[in-house]
Amino acid sequence: MSLLRRVNASLPQAIGFTRRPFKSLKFAGESLDSSASPALLHGIHVFHCPDVLGIVAKLSECIASKGGNILGADIFVPENNQVFYSRSEFVFDPAKWPRVKMEEDFLKLSKMFNAMRSVVRVPALDPKYKIAVLASKQDHCLVDLLRGWQDRRLPVDITCVISNHERGSDTHVIRFLQRHGIPYHCLHTTKGNKREAEILDLVQDTDFLVLARYMQLLSGEFLRSYGKDIINIHHGLLPSFKGGNPSKQAFDAGVKLIGATSHFVTEELDSGPIIEQMVERVSHRENLHSFILKSENLEKHSKTHLRCRLQFCVHIKELDMSLTRLSAATNRLLFSDLMQLE
Repeated sequence: MSLLRRVNASLPQAIGFTRRPFKSLKFAGESLDSSASPALLHGIHVFHCPDVLGIVAKLSECIASKGGNILGADIFVPENNQVFYSRSEFVFDPAKWPRVKMEEDFLKLSKMFNAMRSVVRVPALDPKYKIAVLASKQDHCLVDLLRGWQDRRLPVDITCVISNHERGSDTHVIRFLQRHGIPYHCLHTTKGNKREAEILDLVQDTDFLVLARYMQLLSGEFLRSYGKDIINIHHGLLPSFKGGNPSKQAFDAGVKLIGATSHFVTEELDSGPIIEQMVERVSHRENLHSFILKSENLEKHSKTHLRCRLQFCVHIKELDMSLTRLSAATNRLLFSDLMQLE
């Protein structure tokens, strides 16, 4: 969709700015390299409102008028759905644009355009999101997430790890968690008791959950009671091969592409909005074991890209769960482009 119709004539420099970095736009006397001034901080603004003329111009004006500089922006308006989504990354001088004033300025914009959601984040100043990780017996997903957190590639606070399997005190996972002061809770489950009430008690202060090969289905009642976002890492190329043993399902079907999928959890099994997918070609020479090994490797790559989308704490909670009503193609574009930071 062309941006020409939404940009005011008073701001011609804003036309066509989507999908290219603002580092390519230079103004007299200004340096767009944030490294040139250590006082500059990064900010991210996510906006969701009814689609009308002039939104891009006002967003640009709000940032520029305070001495801020847009480094990159993405705009999206779904076909036949007149709502506007944007994600802007910018740098600013906190001495010239205090954090509290920034919140007030974006709030004015939100009211001006009757926004459904307007969220601004300054990672250097704002608290990190708190998450809990749920895992079952297999360690590779959990270990990869913990390593990403340890290396500060996953900018969140992990409040606890919950599992339905016991891990010995001498295992590398338990030793890691003890070293970093992260509680580990083992809640054995049965068909009749998924221990969901106890899980809810443990995660009530978190901002979202990550399922790292957690092989238990969460009930609709749990999802409604928790009321926040839950990310699942599925070792299959959704929407095919839902549920358990997706590698065997793919092997038995004779597919030529296998994959892994990060998606948001909904009541319908493995059917929530897709965040990221990784694929790899296979052939008739493969066996089930090689399928599983490749699938696990793809899971790691999928989590790597997921970490990039969680960097600077840009999360689906900053858009709106109405995204679940959009088409699969829309979801792919939103999560692959609007949240891309690599």
